[in-house]
Amino acid sequence: MKILLIGLGILLLLSLLGWIGLQIKPASLSSYPQENGKLKTQPLPAGLPTPVMSFYSQLYGDRLPVIESFVITGRAKMRIMGITFPARFRFTHLAGQGYRHYIELTFFGIPIMKVNEYYLDGKGRLELPFGVEEGEKINQGANLALWAESMWMPAIFISDPRPHWQGIDQDTAVLFIPFGEDEQQLIVRFDQQSGMIAIMESMRYKGSDSERKTLWINEAAIWEERDGILTPTTASVTWFDEGTPWAVFTVEDVRYNVDVEGYLCEKGP
Repeated sequence: MKILLIGLGILLLLSLLGWIGLQIKPASLSSYPQENGKLKTQPLPAGLPTPVMSFYSQLYGDRLPVIESFVITGRAKMRIMGITFPARFRFTHLAGQGYRHYIELTFFGIPIMKVNEYYLDGKGRLELPFGVEEGEKINQGANLALWAESMWMPAIFISDPRPHWQGIDQDTAVLFIPFGEDEQQLIVRFDQQSGMIAIMESMRYKGSDSERKTLWINEAAIWEERDGILTPTTASVTWFDEGTPWAVFTVEDVRYNVDVEGYLCEKGP
């Protein structure tokens, strides 16, 4: 009996330590080592669907910034195998062309898992501690991620000539995005009160072994100004069949129109 009580005590202590370790936020990654580049503008075009025109007019007025690249750095909470870890991240985009995601999951603020995800030249590659994922289904999801994450710099949906909008109702529109020789669709829902993008939905493969697509939901919870540009600062990602967000990202630093071409192919922060 005494041994059983000791064992239970040790188990409770380890559980408490594990819980504490998952509550400690990591230090932020250092800021991207370049200042914002020069910002050109172009006129907001006429003929956009009503909620889209309202959104862009409110966000930028009658002229759009031309975003060629952007780097987002921040911290997150990410659920992996049922456990929600604190994390820190950097998402680096060559606008509308490719990206690299660098993510560190942490325990007691110490990195325990590092991830590099790439989408370059139309090919996705997930370098995970337990293996690498590639293939057509990874490419399909990575292209959706490329454009859904451009919600952080939504001028790209207009300044890039390839995407195009189609209205559905006063609060909803479809964004058609390029995917090789084909197109994909993102359903964009605008907040009825603020007019800002609230949700972007699409059908995406979860992984290379997925038999069917799952509804993938990106939600912009909070919009705030960063370096003079209004952008989502808290965003979440949910697989519909899981019911709750598996990742919540909090943006701490945004850089735009910086040189990222060499950095996209690197590893680490």
